[in-house]
Amino acid sequence: MHILAIASDYDGTIAEGGVTNASTVEALSRFKASGRRLIMVTGRHLGDLKEVFGHLRLFDLVVAENGGLLYFPQNDIVRALAEAPSDDFVARLRARGVDELEIGQTIVATHIGHHQSVRSTIDEMALDLEIILNTDALMVLPKGVDKASGLAAALAHLALPADAVAGIGDAENDMVLLKSCGYAVAVANALPQVKAIAHLVTSADRGAGVEEFIAQVLGHAGSSGPR
Repeated sequence: MHILAIASDYDGTIAEGGVTNASTVEALSRFKASGRRLIMVTGRHLGDLKEVFGHLRLFDLVVAENGGLLYFPQNDIVRALAEAPSDDFVARLRARGVDELEIGQTIVATHIGHHQSVRSTIDEMALDLEIILNTDALMVLPKGVDKASGLAAALAHLALPADAVAGIGDAENDMVLLKSCGYAVAVANALPQVKAIAHLVTSADRGAGVEEFIAQVLGHAGSSGPR
């Protein structure tokens, strides 16, 4: 298949501990220089992402807050793809002892240890919200808002077909992303269930795995594999 774009997760995929290696940035630059597109699809809040990754302009679009925000790096414009969390919901969580809360423009996140308290609060308030797991964290968003819906918004803006996109990820919340793309890639450190749905599992972890895949795409211009 002919790959026109990569839609990549951030943490655990192109970054380790929030840091992206220079060699990974160079590989992403080569991919972009080939005339292809780059889309980041991350659970991070946009402010956090800007602090840890200084190369956002490499990406044509960024889907942040696990599908809740669409960010245009070239002109620093943000478009919300979901409603903001209600103050009442956040207050109820705090009253139940849910700490380590991170409140974004569309998302509420905390440690997975608070799963039952969050679930009970959603049920008691009869809210149309969904819990999405991400390794040791959980995120709460309106139902139907996830990395797949965020990617769909990005692809619509770029006029790109999903079957020409390679999705790359490592965690539970990346599974809908990979399933939405024509070619699914799991980095070597990915969870078993992510690897199980991938067309390709890289031999290297995180950014090195992304570099490996990019080298394969750029080096297979005449093959029947991903290129």
